[in-house]
Amino acid sequence: MARGWESKSVEEQVEQKTGEQQPSQNLNGGAQDATAQAARMRQRQSLELQRERILDERTSNPIRRAALEAALSEIEAKLAGLA
Repeated sequence: MARGWESKSVEEQVEQKTGEQQPSQNLNGGAQDATAQAARMRQRQSLELQRERILDERTSNPIRRAALEAALSEIEAKLAGLA
């Protein structure tokens, strides 16, 4: 009887180990999601700052103005892609 009792204990320990591994894998997935979300937020903030800098620039040079408008449209397209 002692031997049967011991094997049940081992089975329970194995089940507990497998049960503990699954949540830790979920936590790693959650950490990756949080990291990816933080990276997207930083990228969005960077694009918004670039957009503000371009909007603040004033120039009478038509070539420079065209370059700024092209850069602005590119940044706005990237921002739309992140949304």
